[in-house]
Amino acid sequence: MQFDDGKDPGALRTIGEVAKALGIRQHVLRYWEEQFPSLKPVKRSGGRRYYRPDDVALIATIDRLVHREGYTLRGARQAIQGGEAVPAPATSMPEPPPVPATIVPDLRAIRNRLAAALSAS
Repeated sequence: MQFDDGKDPGALRTIGEVAKALGIRQHVLRYWEEQFPSLKPVKRSGGRRYYRPDDVALIATIDRLVHREGYTLRGARQAIQGGEAVPAPATSMPEPPPVPATIVPDLRAIRNRLAAALSAS
């Protein structure tokens, strides 16, 4: 993970910096700390969290497994811990085919007719 903040690549990052860089909300990162024992950021005075580069890499892996590959948190935890029973992704739905441009005007006309019918009743 590359940060464009001018800090050394090995520098500690705050929860806000990591959340912003990876597009993950801070409360989700805190929850993942509870769910993944290997995710343990350094905590300084006042409970302020600082993530090491290894922590950031682990968070990126969790995010990929859960949000892109469809793993449950439990399945992602097993995959990361090297468990023997790593489940397949929960669901992998194929991408829908692109909608032809000629259909869009027809769909808009149907939507407008439905809206008119609803407002008339």
